[in-house]
Amino acid sequence: MFAFPDGAFYIGNFKDNDINGEGIYTFSDKRKYEGSWVNNRMEGKGVYTWSDGRKYEGEYVNDKKEGYGIFTWPNGKIYKGYWKNGKQEGEGQFYTPSDKKWKKGIWKEGKRIKWIESDEKDSDTNNFL
Repeated sequence: MFAFPDGAFYIGNFKDNDINGEGIYTFSDKRKYEGSWVNNRMEGKGVYTWSDGRKYEGEYVNDKKEGYGIFTWPNGKIYKGYWKNGKQEGEGQFYTPSDKKWKKGIWKEGKRIKWIESDEKDSDTNNFL
């Protein structure tokens, strides 16, 4: 385990004094990232959790959400879909626990642009999109 002066700590692999490979970094405010690292940056697959219960599980490039990932909020809302430069981008699905439904939509730079109507069944969740 390596402890940082600000109270953060890291358990995992190093290469040439950089965080590289698989490891767990716990920030001083109790956020945590567990996954792949390249040159001190989140890179590849990982799970990022916040102390308030939010959670992202998916792909990272250069410390930012990139590619496919699932974001869960403490209130039960879920977004699963694509990310670019740390924000939702392209096609994704959104679950609202009050409706108990998955909705399919299009996102641009983290903002939903529109909902897509669909009668297709989501094979992952057995819910209609």
